Amino acid sequence: MPIAIDGPDFIALQVRDVAAAAEFCEKNLGLRRTPAAPPGAVVFDTKPCPMAVREPLPGTDLDAGRPGLGVALWFSTPDAHALHEQLSANGVEILTPVTQSPFGAMFSFAGPEGYALTAHQAG
Repeated sequence: MPIAIDGPDFIALQVRDVAAAAEFCEKNLGLRRTPAAPPGAVVFDTKPCPMAVREPLPGTDLDAGRPGLGVALWFSTPDAHALHEQLSANGVEILTPVTQSPFGAMFSFAGPEGYALTAHQAG
């Protein structure tokens, strides 16, 4: 029988400006840094798996299109409407309005350096 994977256990967004991306995540999304991180990265204490912003890996061209093109990255939140209002008030670009989906209320916004991120109300 082949070996299988369990699912994602770490997510990293490659960015040009790690400090600015980390500040975005802290200020707008309320994420908290972990006490330790590798050089060139900031790791956040997110559940069910940690997330980081990090310097690009060798050979990564962040100017070759929208960051994360083709990847859908969703985050759960206890209140999608309140998060939408908070991000709007902070001047974060909202990509889609709050709508109902099979996963609860959801919307998309521009994250650090233009990554399209989706928040859905956990239920």
